[in-house]
Amino acid sequence: MKEYKNKKLPRATAKRLPLYLRNLKILETTGVTRIKSKDFSTITQVPAATIRRDFSYLGELGRSGYGYDVSYLIDVFSEILAADDEKRIALVGFGNLGKALANNNFRRNDNLEITCVFDNNPELIGQTIDGFHIYGMDEFKAVTEKNGVTVAISTVPSQYAQEAIDTIVEAGITAILNFAPDRVNVPKHVNMRYIDLTTELLTLIFFDSHYQNRPLVATS
Repeated sequence: MKEYKNKKLPRATAKRLPLYLRNLKILETTGVTRIKSKDFSTITQVPAATIRRDFSYLGELGRSGYGYDVSYLIDVFSEILAADDEKRIALVGFGNLGKALANNNFRRNDNLEITCVFDNNPELIGQTIDGFHIYGMDEFKAVTEKNGVTVAISTVPSQYAQEAIDTIVEAGITAILNFAPDRVNVPKHVNMRYIDLTTELLTLIFFDSHYQNRPLVATS
């Protein structure tokens, strides 16, 4: 099934794959063996036409009138997302948000693990808190290389984010999740995703206020 890993997918489709995979795994645990796009749409809140289009980028995954085999889709999406590969993660910033992420530590996915934590607060550096030793940013490259880290999460505030991201990039890490909403400069080969909780909440409130009487599905 290695051919699926090399498939070129539209960005919007790629962003929906984790949603599909999560819900397929839930279906599997409840004993569901096959699903039609219409029923999967109800579960995922993604239009059935969008689901069929997303799946079509990967070839013939289902059969007309039959639907899709749940376990087969799980195998395909797991391969594409490398969901079964272990990913060691560095967490930069051990404030309230950083602590919450560290304490959760991706409990629902055994292949994702925060293995080292960094901060620039002298009062935290060198301490072990909630089972995590806090390293200084000057140790980032050495510690992440030793731990085989390939992904970083930054919870550093916007005014300090560029400096933190520069350190991460200089260490050779190319997959970064940034919780600071302001854009930072990174080389083209670095994959950066931004999480802006305020924007997400305001968007939710807007849709809740304006579309109370009809369902609205976000497809991107």
